[in-house]
Amino acid sequence: QVQLVESGGGLVRPGGSLRLSCAASGDTMCISDMAWYRQAPGKERDLVATITYGGITDYTDSVKGRFTISRDNGKSTVYLQMNSLKPEDTAVYYCNTRVLPFVQNMCVIGDPRDYWGQGTQVTVSS
Repeated sequence: QVQLVESGGGLVRPGGSLRLSCAASGDTMCISDMAWYRQAPGKERDLVATITYGGITDYTDSVKGRFTISRDNGKSTVYLQMNSLKPEDTAVYYCNTRVLPFVQNMCVIGDPRDYWGQGTQVTVSS
């Protein structure tokens, strides 16, 4: 079992910045990819950014150049630095982690499980 606790959301003016944090606890041995999603009212939950265990990142086009995802494996924590925020970024932001099975003292690909944070509200408004 893995628990994810998010923090850092709030109200910010257009052009401002926020940094979201998500700390994992519990059985963190086999955590692999981590990601941030967001969901605006009346819309589906969309992928924002991903980061592999080794630090390879990917972003949705709308946030490229403005957002940066990073992680600290020693702290089992993923971050999302958000700069040049726009009203369109307003949403509930959720962190996600993929957890692999632990078999014969190894983390192995096969039937992974996804865990989600509780969500943190980000509001960009003047």
